[in-house]
Amino acid sequence: MTSNPAETAVLESVPAGLLIGGKWRPAGGGAGFAVEDPSTQETIASVADAGPEDAVAALGAAHDAGPEWARTAPRERGEILRRAYELIRARTDDLALLMTLEMGKPIDHSRAEVAYAAEFLRWFSEEAVRIRGDYLTAPDGNGRILTMRQPVGPCLLITPWNFPMAMGTRKIGPAVAAGCTMVVKPAGLTPLSMLALAAILEEAGLPPGVLNVITTSSSSRTMESLYSDPRLRKLSFTGSTEVGRSLMSRAADRVLRVSMELGGNAPFVVFADADLDAAVDGAVIAKMRNVGEACTAANRFHVERSVAGEFASRLAERLGSMKVGRGTDPGVEVGPLVDDATRRKVTELVDDAASGGARVLVGGNAPSGPGHFYEPTVLTDVPAGARMLREEIFGPVAPVVTFETEAEALRAANDTEFGLVAYVYTGDVGRAVRVAERLETGMVGLNRGMISNPAAPFGGVKQSGLGREGGREGIEEYLSVKYVALPGVS
Repeated sequence: MTSNPAETAVLESVPAGLLIGGKWRPAGGGAGFAVEDPSTQETIASVADAGPEDAVAALGAAHDAGPEWARTAPRERGEILRRAYELIRARTDDLALLMTLEMGKPIDHSRAEVAYAAEFLRWFSEEAVRIRGDYLTAPDGNGRILTMRQPVGPCLLITPWNFPMAMGTRKIGPAVAAGCTMVVKPAGLTPLSMLALAAILEEAGLPPGVLNVITTSSSSRTMESLYSDPRLRKLSFTGSTEVGRSLMSRAADRVLRVSMELGGNAPFVVFADADLDAAVDGAVIAKMRNVGEACTAANRFHVERSVAGEFASRLAERLGSMKVGRGTDPGVEVGPLVDDATRRKVTELVDDAASGGARVLVGGNAPSGPGHFYEPTVLTDVPAGARMLREEIFGPVAPVVTFETEAEALRAANDTEFGLVAYVYTGDVGRAVRVAERLETGMVGLNRGMISNPAAPFGGVKQSGLGREGGREGIEEYLSVKYVALPGVS
């Protein structure tokens, strides 16, 4: 446990139990599990370790609260979200500190995530009153067609560890706005931000049973029975493609409605006509946001050969100058990776590329502990068969490869099973549109290194997922369309 009074106060303010039916309670078996600070590898908290019976109870509470919540006025649902938005913004510093303690990211990154997370609640507070239906005359004139949108029903929302609050509000916001109830299962590595968020939503007036939170050290064991429970109507998951495939298989048994935001392998394409200063700035943002632990992180850098050397050199200089350390320390720009398994994989990917002939311009080392740190790294001459060009790195590592023509750049960028986001830097407007249209991704960052925006639809194609979160499209994932055939008007 931390000895810092401010850190202790923030940690002690967070509920440690399960939220079921409006009550905070221990796990059925009374068990708990530890939460670790990845910078120090010390235990900072213990939270309830739910079992299958707790998950069933949470779904039961969501089911029981569903009918009344669905009838709640849209304006009232929106006002609850708006109040929660205001509370989050007022408590930014405490929530950011909590996030840094459990996840490791630099405190400035945590503050940015808290602001981003709050914006989803504000956005969907406004969307709650814009759920539309339709009415029209049948083409043959013999009747009328009425359509309405209604809440899909109880949802299971599974959130990841890398953005422990924003990935929660991105799902909870539209669910609340649409009139759905839910069970939320946060990642075991970072449950504290979700528990704090749930307490804020309670304070904002969210009725008992609308939001239920289950923390567990074994998601597969605890949540398994819910996938076959007839009371569950929707599953939304953010995480790896491997786990997403497994959950989709389980959801298929009951034809559950699903939203899947899965893995990525984002290409960052730089043409010779690009503003190189802007491209390097964008590369630092796209690679180093969240220490590279993001599905939107630039995973491989495809740079036109004539400027590749200069781009790589500048990028190495920028990344090599970044301060590594505990996220709470002043001036730190690069925190630890979330756990040892993540750091081991990053090490394996760099070693694999280097053994194949890649040249390490900067970094390439995992400092000795405590903490799961890895140096910001830039590699050139990366061989085509290197694993890091195929697999999601999820760390502060930037492999640079070259291309000669636009067609070659597109082939390389699209040569992946994933299709979440791509980044393109060019000064040619025609090329920008042409390349954006031909990239096989759900999102494109054009001359910018960050694409996330609560007002925009976030999601991918191919094996990067199904559905969209955020934007006008986000609330549609939580609504079902009902058609009513009306008689003609004489």
